[in-house]
Amino acid sequence: MRTRRSRHDVVVVGARCAGAATAMLLARLGHDVVVVDRSRPGTDTLSTHGILRPGVVQLSRWGLLDAVLASGAPPVREVSFRVGDAEVIRPVKDRAGVDLLVAPRRYVLDSILAGAAADAGADVRFGMTVAALRRGPGGRVSGVVAHDASGEPTELSARFVVGADGLRSRVAREVGARIIEQHPTDNSTFYAYFAGLDWRGFELHVGHPGLAGVFPTHGGQANAWICSPAAMAARLRGSDNDRGAALVDSIEQLSPSLADRLRGARRTSPVRGAVRLPNHVRHASGPGWALVGDAGYHRDPITGHGISDAFRDAELLARALHHALGSPTDETHALASYQRQRDALLRETYDITCALSEYPKPDRFVELQRQLAKAIDDEARFLASGPGAPAIEEIAA
Repeated sequence: MRTRRSRHDVVVVGARCAGAATAMLLARLGHDVVVVDRSRPGTDTLSTHGILRPGVVQLSRWGLLDAVLASGAPPVREVSFRVGDAEVIRPVKDRAGVDLLVAPRRYVLDSILAGAAADAGADVRFGMTVAALRRGPGGRVSGVVAHDASGEPTELSARFVVGADGLRSRVAREVGARIIEQHPTDNSTFYAYFAGLDWRGFELHVGHPGLAGVFPTHGGQANAWICSPAAMAARLRGSDNDRGAALVDSIEQLSPSLADRLRGARRTSPVRGAVRLPNHVRHASGPGWALVGDAGYHRDPITGHGISDAFRDAELLARALHHALGSPTDETHALASYQRQRDALLRETYDITCALSEYPKPDRFVELQRQLAKAIDDEARFLASGPGAPAIEEIAA
């Protein structure tokens, strides 16, 4: 069987939030980018998919927010926070240039991003599985070997390979990207979709130990979810038919009022979830390679910051690779700056996430949520400044 070969500036492995965004931005900067993903276009992935203000800022800056809203994802203009019988409802204020939040289904959001990458000139190839990395002299990563569904092999050479292939990244594994920081977890996150009620905004319901919530999404549905210690999720981990009831029963332990509403709604999906998702940070780059999104940094879903992290780091990496491609002698400095800036910007939300994922008592939980809200607004203001953002030395100071 003949092997197809081509050469590019950058090969991106993974065409979801982090990978498609990185490819789009690099292509908009004029670089030759190819993106490969083993999935079919328009497929879903495990995600509660609420996008906080920093992620909405990025979508707006990139000219994609209108497309997300046009897809039917409802604009969210209020957030409710409930502890016991006390509830606070706040409007989403106009800050950093946006006055709404949004929770598009991932198969919709990822398709919009991949389409934007293709529109910018990136070569987006679905149904392509990476089998190995190629290496040049001195062990530098120089591309990938992949195959399509028929098994036809393809060699893609490149100056850089970007691993945007998720938590269990093959790229990270093959380059030996070490974990430089981690925080143990004993968590679980499960969710399902419900229809038939008026979902007005994002909802957070604090109990002990855990957090439940609602994110309105397409088609009059909402993603209803729970984050709790793994032991609380025993009934949710089986394959029996009562997982839907078990999800609502688990939510009832944290918020009886939300559980009552869900029992009056119609569940429209199976229950999905995971246990003991890690809090860890990986080394971000090396000779010929870099990591972005969950491949490089993963945190507990309890803070709902994963998509915002992916967008932020995609832009940081695209800028770094743009400089490295334009001036090869600056490669080491550019990639080191990417890691320093990424690590500086993730610091506060990572620490808050680690603290929340230990499920402290409600008063401490509320205090941490206030800190998180401030950190999110600070990050949104930084991201809204776009290419004129402060230098890494100012951020880390």
